[in-house]
Amino acid sequence: MDIVIDVIELMFELTDEDTDVREDENHETAEDALKKLVETLIENSALELLVDNLCRFNEKEEADRQGLFHGLGIFENIVGLNPSLSSNLVSKTNILQWLLTRIQSKVHDENRGYSAEILSIFLQNNAQNKRTLGEQNGVEILLRILSQYRRRDPVDAEETEFMDNLFTSLCSALSEASIKGLFLDAEGLDLMILMIKEKLESKSRSIKVLDYAMSGSGGAPVSEAFVDALGLKSLFTAFMGKSTKRQKTNIDLPHSEDIGHILGIVSSLLTNLGSDSTHRIRLLAKFVEGGYEKVDKLLEIRDGARKRLRNTEEEMEQEKQDLMTIEGEDAITPEVEDIFYIRRFDGGLFTLQIVDYILAWLMMEDDGIRAHSLRMLDRGNQTLQDILQTLRIYHDHIDDDDGGEATISQNVLDSLISALDSAEGS
Repeated sequence: MDIVIDVIELMFELTDEDTDVREDENHETAEDALKKLVETLIENSALELLVDNLCRFNEKEEADRQGLFHGLGIFENIVGLNPSLSSNLVSKTNILQWLLTRIQSKVHDENRGYSAEILSIFLQNNAQNKRTLGEQNGVEILLRILSQYRRRDPVDAEETEFMDNLFTSLCSALSEASIKGLFLDAEGLDLMILMIKEKLESKSRSIKVLDYAMSGSGGAPVSEAFVDALGLKSLFTAFMGKSTKRQKTNIDLPHSEDIGHILGIVSSLLTNLGSDSTHRIRLLAKFVEGGYEKVDKLLEIRDGARKRLRNTEEEMEQEKQDLMTIEGEDAITPEVEDIFYIRRFDGGLFTLQIVDYILAWLMMEDDGIRAHSLRMLDRGNQTLQDILQTLRIYHDHIDDDDGGEATISQNVLDSLISALDSAEGS
């Protein structure tokens, strides 16, 4: 076993992208050399052999613990170089099952944390790995481990990172419709709502999970179950930042990231809940109660996003002028415009789009909300046309690579724009 450990440590060092490689007479770069090495390792089934040896480590021994750590590091190095290799690893070996077993250990240590990180890497942008996670009972395992953070926070930064990686794995997997179903079956929805109520470190992560679980056309069953589970109360308490009886003096103000995910959840609810259904009526009632206080909160967030976007656009306009002065008007290519759009998106446009999408739905479906919103918009020299303009920009920049989801989103926006245009005209 000591020879195995030495070989694994050598492989770990050789596959590290920071390894010093001298340029040879063929002027081969470090990246080329590393790719060639990895290809040769794969051809000789080195990764399968490595997985087969994972169970041989006795982690009570320091040398074995380090050997296992380096073994996990090899997976990270190789998948970092070629992400598609994670599919081969999961389909041809039992690595996923090993990782799921390792993270269930009752004692937390460095290798348990690293196993959770590797799991999250394997699930990034890989639909087949996500489906395999579901087939291997991975959703229930993740929820079972995460449930310990319902009533307590992680003890240190290392355990916090472990918890974050588990939540990240769950969020990644929930992009698959089949995982959303397993999430419901394993009572993941109820666990997330309970975590929001407890207001511990897991609260923000739970809101994020719910956002992923309800998004897309496959999120309709989760959206309906969320309303049935009385999730609206917890969601809007977090949205408004109200104090509870236990927090009379310490008001629980929502983080900006929480607000983004809460807006995502509300957006999904409006998209997914059936027209005239009791679920939808209960959602709309939340925005009417309290003198439209939640609508006012939306408009407050909207004003903040507009200010950030205005500052971003002023900076960009100056950069455009400088660029044209140096390189001429041809410097503003479509590619450059795309880069500027992404900056606008990150600089307030995303929040503005999602808020205006929510407001558009609310104004279309409730006359009281519509009248109140228009009155408040007018105070800021804004009109319904400003919301419609935001929705048109949103429509034009939906990524066609999303396939069916993109078409659904564009159709929904078309209907919203048309309905509000007609209502204003009449």
